[in-house]
Amino acid sequence: MSSTRNEFVDYVVELMAGWAAVSSRRMFGGYGLYRDGLMFALIVEDELYFKTDAANVALFERAGSRPFVYQSQTRTVQMSYWSAPAASLDSPAEMVEWCQSAYGSALRAQVAKAGKSVKGKCK
Repeated sequence: MSSTRNEFVDYVVELMAGWAAVSSRRMFGGYGLYRDGLMFALIVEDELYFKTDAANVALFERAGSRPFVYQSQTRTVQMSYWSAPAASLDSPAEMVEWCQSAYGSALRAQVAKAGKSVKGKCK
């Protein structure tokens, strides 16, 4: 087994297989999880975080999740990724629900980003 493999990442990707084909890519000391080339989750230090936005963050809050936070050289940064509810790591059915929510957030972010780039080109 290569040193770039991670058993937790492999487990999560396998658990998500009932939802969709998911790939992982190493990045920033962790892994990005992708569906159809769109990142919807990340794994850092063997903890899974899902993409959130205004439409779904309350679901994560109610589930007891917490935001992914890291320390840059100058400040503490909170990203739009929240920890996976514990039940999602034990149940393929639960995992599908959380993946779908996170993927929806990633799709909305992609649409918003595309809209901004179109507006920028229309000046």
